[in-house]
Amino acid sequence: MMDKEIKREIMLDHYNHPNNKETVDDERYKSVHNASESCIDDITVFMLGEDGEVKDVKFDGVGCTICTASTDIMCDLIIGKSYDEARKIINEYYKMVDEKPFDEDTLEEANAFDTLYQQANRIKCGTIGIHAIEDLINEFDK
Repeated sequence: MMDKEIKREIMLDHYNHPNNKETVDDERYKSVHNASESCIDDITVFMLGEDGEVKDVKFDGVGCTICTASTDIMCDLIIGKSYDEARKIINEYYKMVDEKPFDEDTLEEANAFDTLYQQANRIKCGTIGIHAIEDLINEFDK
């Protein structure tokens, strides 16, 4: 289990300096837009998939710290992974958020959200980008 201060640093770093936040204008990418009815989270995720692999993932829009950081971290985790490997990472994340046993090693920095389940109103913030990523993986893997 991660120290509370380390979790905070990880989240703020990915919020203030996201690695994958940019709009993509490339027809090879597919996109999914997700927005929350109850808060500011309104993002679009862009993905490039080829040969059964997530080649690139970006996102843009407005999101709270939890939304932005969780989406950015998940992008980092799945770039270069096969669709099945990416799904496994996402499934471990969902287990963690649902307060079920999960593989900490698989989630790396995403472990910063291991107490998200304690704030039910924030779970949507921590999954809105992840749902878009999952939809895109499924779209490419048809």
